[in-house]
Amino acid sequence: MKKNKKHLTREPRYQIDALLQAKKSQKEIADIIGKDKSVIRRET
Repeated sequence: MKKNKKHLTREPRYQIDALLQAKKSQKEIADIIGKDKSVIRRET
């Protein structure tokens, strides 16, 4: 059975980008936006 993978919308992607520019770690970003750190890793 396949899992439904949902893509991130623009807003969380912009938020991830801003937080990366602010030198936040992937774990910190994941905690802030409420996603798993693997999601952040895939987006970077």
